Amino acid sequence: MARTKKQANPFDPEHYRLESISNQTRAINRRIWLMSRSAVNWWETDIATARQARAQGLDGHTPVKKSPRARMITIPGPSGDLALCVIAPRRARGVYLHIHGGAWVLGASDQQDDALEEFVRRCGMASVSVEYGLAPEHKFPAALDDCECAALWLLENCEAEFGTRKLVIGGESAGANLSVGTLLRLRKQLGRTGFVAANLVCGAFDLGMTPSQRILGAELEQLVEMEETVRAYLPTGVDCRDPEVSPLYADLRGLPPALITVGTRDALLDDSLFLYVRWIAAGNEAQLAVYPGGAHGFTSFPFQLARDANHRIYSFVKKAIAGERG
Repeated sequence: MARTKKQANPFDPEHYRLESISNQTRAINRRIWLMSRSAVNWWETDIATARQARAQGLDGHTPVKKSPRARMITIPGPSGDLALCVIAPRRARGVYLHIHGGAWVLGASDQQDDALEEFVRRCGMASVSVEYGLAPEHKFPAALDDCECAALWLLENCEAEFGTRKLVIGGESAGANLSVGTLLRLRKQLGRTGFVAANLVCGAFDLGMTPSQRILGAELEQLVEMEETVRAYLPTGVDCRDPEVSPLYADLRGLPPALITVGTRDALLDDSLFLYVRWIAAGNEAQLAVYPGGAHGFTSFPFQLARDANHRIYSFVKKAIAGERG
């Protein structure tokens, strides 16, 4: 019987020291930083141009590769048809409701087919990614309304569509924020979430700015981008620490087990550290996975740190849909 790799202690100080960052991770971080510096700032240009640059991989992200088996379906949404990008095996053990990242401004439901294909293959699940309304054209709460709508549709239709009732929710960055917001909406409306697990990667959980957002954000030259993101997403007068905007301030009781993943060179580091403690303090189960040197969005790049993080995500999700703990 194969031995299970021991999980690193996320509160080990060694984890956070610069000398703990591998040379490979340093090289990837340098590449990400250089490409992001050369990219056009979305808040200083035509937003359509910035979105096209993201799709083409000109802003440091991997160019989009479409899955031949991905299909788009539409369901009734809060303001018209809502598109969902579906990648499904012949027999699904569960369904992953995926909410993409992109600072609520960039990205699309069909721009991570490669990653979701791997998720489907490794976990035996169908993937359903939400084409939620992007800011600044669609400000809060439009994106959250769309994600709630997709979740409610899955709760009602997943068995007929996919032959399973096991649901997992998750996403990256803004998608992780919207994932928690969706769970909170479901709990309020239904008295339960209906989801067996949450996969929260590099999430933004406090739009009022945590210490790491201010300190690392300044060091990594990301403060202006973070400020512009909040300005684009939130209508004038909305409190940055409204629990629907910043779920760190919400009552988190009654939420499913969560895996919270982040890197130590991510300006959103504190968001994950703080959310983990609050998730546990609310009486829920949670795991915190912290990766030395991981930059924001590191799990989408082809190197060892990302492979380690994604392997743990696959393991967590498979155990959740199998009804196992730990």
